[in-house]
Amino acid sequence: MAKLKKIFAIAGVVLLLGMYLLTFISAILATPNTHSLFLGSLAATIIVPIFLYAYMLIYKVVYKKREKQEDNGQ
Repeated sequence: MAKLKKIFAIAGVVLLLGMYLLTFISAILATPNTHSLFLGSLAATIIVPIFLYAYMLIYKVVYKKREKQEDNGQ
């Protein structure tokens, strides 16, 4: 489980940093999509960690159910 947490944490950090970098570059170049990219990055700053946390909680619940079923079957 600890390895899975590390993988998801790294993936989340890379995803967020990539979006921030894209937003920063578009702001420097003053593209027409700068406002939309900023709002997308702002939303993703909130949504991505929530989804990662929810996925880990669901994984924990499913994994515990499998572990209990294996203990009862043996």
